[in-house]
Amino acid sequence: MHIRLNGEPRSFPAGTTLYGLVQTLDLAPERVAVELNREIVKRDFWESTAVENGAEIEIVMFVGGG
Repeated sequence: MHIRLNGEPRSFPAGTTLYGLVQTLDLAPERVAVELNREIVKRDFWESTAVENGAEIEIVMFVGGG
């Protein structure tokens, strides 16, 4: 399936969930927020939310500092 991830075209296997996407990208789930088609998806729903062909996903990492 083809999606747009942070503005860039990407391909992932059909049936990939948001949680699977975060794992594939080797990101720490507790340090990112995921927006699917312009709506924030709560972390509790990542495992049950399948990514569909043509989806637009934005992943934002939290960075600490001072």
